[in-house]
Amino acid sequence: MTKMNLELAKKLIEGAEQEAANIGVSMVISVVDEGGNLIAVHRMDDAWLASVDIAQNKAWTSVALKMPTSNLAEATVPNAELYGLNTTNNGRIVLFGGGIPLVENEQVIGAVGVSGSSVEHDVQVAEAAVNVFESLVVKK
Repeated sequence: MTKMNLELAKKLIEGAEQEAANIGVSMVISVVDEGGNLIAVHRMDDAWLASVDIAQNKAWTSVALKMPTSNLAEATVPNAELYGLNTTNNGRIVLFGGGIPLVENEQVIGAVGVSGSSVEHDVQVAEAAVNVFESLVVKK
């Protein structure tokens, strides 16, 4: 199984940054390993400072719950079964899109988290990183 490392994280960030540039948005892109430990964080010029923490927490949430952060949106609204989930884990859990786990052989080996624009754009840029991951690791 592949181990998330800086070399791989830099390639994922490069793919995500290209996508962010294509849509004309400055983003923060974070990559964590299977334990939620930060491997790399990249803040494009003029990206929001608040997005640094958000991107890292999106990646952490994806690893911690082994799912894209976008999967949490409906289950966490008032009166839904997971309402209040974002108040656990010292507030680190993010309930909207932009965090996606990196999966190899059905095992989560890390995650990417992207912040800096609309949720739709954050997801689009995170998916670009996942596509790079899949081309390098999953389809070897």
